[in-house]
Amino acid sequence: MQLQLEYFLLVAAALFCIGIYGLITSRNAVRVLMSIELLLNAVNLNLMGFSNYLDGVSLKGQVFTVFVITVAAAEAAVGLAIVLTIYRNRDTVDMEEFNLLKW
Repeated sequence: MQLQLEYFLLVAAALFCIGIYGLITSRNAVRVLMSIELLLNAVNLNLMGFSNYLDGVSLKGQVFTVFVITVAAAEAAVGLAIVLTIYRNRDTVDMEEFNLLKW
C-alpha cells in the first residue's frame, strides 16, 4: 500500500503549525531551536511526499532532503554553541535577556 500525498501534507502541516506556535510563544532559546527543527522537518516531509507523488523513480526530493538535514545539523550546532556562550555569560536562556549585541 502506497501512502497518498494528502497524508504527508497533513502531517507536515501539523508539524509546521506546532513549530510556528513554539517559535512565536517560546521565550527559551533551546525551545526556539527545537521549533526551527520542527519547521525544517515539515519541509523535509513535503519534499519527500511530493517527490514520491510526482516522480517515484527520480530521487530529487530525497537529495534536497539530505541537504536540508545537513543545514539543520549545522544550524543546531552553531545555535547551541551561541546559546551555551550566552548562558555562561548571563546565566539565563531567556530570549528577552539576550541583549549582548545591542549598543
